[in-house]
Amino acid sequence: MLRSLKDLENYTLYASDGEVGTVVNFLLDDEYWTIRYLIAEANGFSGARDVLISPISFREADWATRCFRLGLTREMVRNSPGIDTDQPVSRQHELEYFRYYGYPYYWGGSGIWGLGTYPALLSTGRWSDDRLAGDELPEVRAADRHLRSAREVRGYHVQGLDDSIGHIDDFIVDDETWEVRYLVIDTSNWWFGKKVLVEPRWATRVSWEEGKIHFDLSRQAIKDSPAWNAAEAVNRQYEVQLYDYYGRPVYWQGGDPHVEPAPPQRANRNRA
Repeated sequence: MLRSLKDLENYTLYASDGEVGTVVNFLLDDEYWTIRYLIAEANGFSGARDVLISPISFREADWATRCFRLGLTREMVRNSPGIDTDQPVSRQHELEYFRYYGYPYYWGGSGIWGLGTYPALLSTGRWSDDRLAGDELPEVRAADRHLRSAREVRGYHVQGLDDSIGHIDDFIVDDETWEVRYLVIDTSNWWFGKKVLVEPRWATRVSWEEGKIHFDLSRQAIKDSPAWNAAEAVNRQYEVQLYDYYGRPVYWQGGDPHVEPAPPQRANRNRA
């Protein structure tokens, strides 16, 4: 199911032996547009600190009571590698994190979570130092940093073909793969009260230094896009309308989001 990332903030995290903390932020992989970690404000510790929680450790999500249940103990979380969430997270720190929890790391495979699409698959794996042997070790440790604070990316300006479109207000994520399926764009600086969805993989360029993301979309194309009700969950019917309007192949059939789009179908603009 697709969910608002903002709505997942303040979810309670439960270890196998009790409450462990509260979700306060997320780390976004800017290469794959995937949430790699939740940042939790840990409680019940002497000198409380922020800790990273990977979706790999999830055992159950209780959407009704707004909590995530983890396959970890409070002691494991308490002793996890320290992290300064105000600083970039290095690949070396991730290696230390995955080694500590005994999970196989997610990078280096053909899928967004290593050899697969779902983080839960990695929970059945096992850390092996053999994977870091020989020539692979320098390459892994020298990898670029791709993790960014979701709070930081919110507010990034969105630039269209002819003018500014708005700014990023939220992210719509798949609650199984943790991929960011859509950016929620607030256009209220020129179109009062209107928020629209666009696929982040449709971006033509992202300038992380300037805090700006570029799309080959005009203001008029955005204005004529299928209406989106933020009070309702994004469903497949709406997604079909959205992809049809922008002339893009749908992701659930393995389409390439980077293909040259067809012109927006303005005849669809009034469809709910």
